[in-house]
Amino acid sequence: MELPFAESYKIKMVETIRRSTRTEREEWIKTAKYNLFNLKSEQVFIDLLTDSGTGAMSDRQWGAMMMGDESYAGASSYYNLKNAIKNILGFDYFMPTHQGRAAENVLFSALVKEGDYIPGNSHFDTTKGHIEFRKAHAVDLTIDIASDTEAYHPFKGNVDIDKLEKYMAENAAKVPFIIVTVTNNTAGGQPVSMECLREVRRIADKHSKPVLFDSARFAENAYFIKTREKGYKNKTVKEIVKEMFSYADFMTMSSKKDAIVNIGGFIAMKSQEVWRQCSTFNIMFEGFVTYGGMAGRDMNALSVGLDEGTEFEYLETRIKQVEYLGNRLKEFGIPFQSPAGGHAIFVDANKILPNVPKEQFRAQTLAIELYLEAGIRGVEIGALLADRDPETRENRFPKLELLRLAIPRRTYTNNHMDVIAVALKNVFDRRDSIKTGLKIKWEAPIMRHFTVELDKI
Repeated sequence: MELPFAESYKIKMVETIRRSTRTEREEWIKTAKYNLFNLKSEQVFIDLLTDSGTGAMSDRQWGAMMMGDESYAGASSYYNLKNAIKNILGFDYFMPTHQGRAAENVLFSALVKEGDYIPGNSHFDTTKGHIEFRKAHAVDLTIDIASDTEAYHPFKGNVDIDKLEKYMAENAAKVPFIIVTVTNNTAGGQPVSMECLREVRRIADKHSKPVLFDSARFAENAYFIKTREKGYKNKTVKEIVKEMFSYADFMTMSSKKDAIVNIGGFIAMKSQEVWRQCSTFNIMFEGFVTYGGMAGRDMNALSVGLDEGTEFEYLETRIKQVEYLGNRLKEFGIPFQSPAGGHAIFVDANKILPNVPKEQFRAQTLAIELYLEAGIRGVEIGALLADRDPETRENRFPKLELLRLAIPRRTYTNNHMDVIAVALKNVFDRRDSIKTGLKIKWEAPIMRHFTVELDKI
């Protein structure tokens, strides 16, 4: 008999979480103005708002933290991280930042100007926000099949190469760089194939343009290349990662995801000149170039996390838990972006709540219903996140209206996944009775979903 799959770790420390009553949750979400970001952590039973900074660090990472060098300049922790980035990712130059959006802020301050167009595959919220804040434009060239949640494609995160070829032929003069997000979060945590990365590099070289990888979940992307793409089955994850980044000129990293730390990020590049341009902004916005908003202890933990996070056994455990939740939802007939993504399940709110007008934010409505059902906090990846058009100020309604259930790394058990699945089934079973959604009472002018205030219709 074949042995069942088991996690590649054992549990050393636990944190208590509390079940609440529906009456309590109804009051809490009302006080939070129907914005799940406004809830206090103790008001949440299972927290799937994000997988960013919410994972459980390893014994090696905690040990490395104790050895952190907190020198203002030239700390040994900086050089530990520099060596890890060179050895694992292949970049000669880097600078630490306090998190991924800070890396975007620094790099885009050097590279993006008003009127620029940045083509890529479904830019995520902070990426698009930093582009539009500079009065530039994010151009989404993701393959069309990504918007069909029921269709199967092994690499739904891919850039559409024909679209990119055509776009660059017509607009290259306005393009400072091409961006590829690995994995593609907005499309459902979907991976990008090595073939696609290679083709993006070819087109970029044809027009003498650099390529940027938004790399928060690059290791998960490498896992999918190993398990799904021809020719990579016998390569190690680290070998695949090296090849992936050979096609990039720069990378931004939110280290709170695949490097499994609670805070941190960095920019890495192959150009010393770009490093010099960025260093001015990094010193202004973050800190000196050898700490850049990070403590030495966190840089040490990050250097270990890059190593551990690119090991197959860890990645297999992590991704199979997401797959497990997806399989439970399939049993109940609940539609989600298929195949299951690397870090989250993205539930299709358009298919579950078609009776709710799209102007009333279907995915946010579904997220609120799931919280009321069982104290489970997810996040909307839909019209709220899509924000308003910067010129017309009209709401943008993306093809996909998703409720993301992001699974923290090494944090919950499959018993928790069962609770999530059953709670969502209970909402799904009463979906026909949900006919109204939410309206905006107040919103920020950009990246509104973090702080928006809503009310029931």
